Amino acid sequence: MRYAVYAVLPAEFALLVCLVAGVRIPAAVLLLAEAAVAALLAAELLAYLRLRRRGLSRRAAVGRLVPEPVLRLAGHELRLMAGLVRWVGRRPHGAGRPGVTAFPHARDQAALMYGFVFVCVVETVGMSYLLADWPVAHAVVLVLDVYTVLFVLGLHAASATRPHLLTEDALRVRQAAHVDVRVPLELIAAVRHESLFSHEKADGVLDLPVGSQTSVTLELTEPVPAPRLLGPPRPVRTVRLHADDARALVRALREALDRSATRARTAPSPVPDPPASA
Repeated sequence: MRYAVYAVLPAEFALLVCLVAGVRIPAAVLLLAEAAVAALLAAELLAYLRLRRRGLSRRAAVGRLVPEPVLRLAGHELRLMAGLVRWVGRRPHGAGRPGVTAFPHARDQAALMYGFVFVCVVETVGMSYLLADWPVAHAVVLVLDVYTVLFVLGLHAASATRPHLLTEDALRVRQAAHVDVRVPLELIAAVRHESLFSHEKADGVLDLPVGSQTSVTLELTEPVPAPRLLGPPRPVRTVRLHADDARALVRALREALDRSATRARTAPSPVPDPPASA
């Protein structure tokens, strides 16, 4: 079935290019192409239902049918669109729960992202005017341009609605819709306020700049897995991030580390087993 997908989708893309270029496609070819897509979707649905009856979860069943990179990209796009909804509704993801402190980090990139949106809107209007005499090309390019505007807005909305989260036992470090790393407090060896504007790539280091800046550095005693949009997670022992109020984040994190250390010291010792009888 996967080979059928690899054959049908490029054929559909080729037909789309021909339509945009003004090539006349026989009605029978178009009907055959649409029938192939419908049959492929029906086969995928039947395979999904069969996997579900075998006891697989929804995610596992979809993972068997869809390549992992496609799933990651689709999930990223869905999180961007969900970020737009949350942004409009002023509902940050994960914030507002008892024992959770949120630290926003999108303020310093707002001007840049709004500038990108303005450029995309100007490009949309210009292309709409230039392609007015080619209806099919105009419609395709208009859809792509509008989606580009939504995509750029979604990038900023995802950052604005997915702040860093500090709980009693971990710091959840996030950026846009593609980075979400849970750092347990017991693994944090040092935390400091450190403004950096240049970041060279290095093994074991996760840089999450906002507006080309990081302001908080975490040194870990053990590596934690850092996800990547494409490819497996990589272990990191140093995390550099940014927060709108970096000093407040460092202060709160140090207080949480002190409380965690106090709990560890005052925890009751385990009761030793009784000595074995001779």
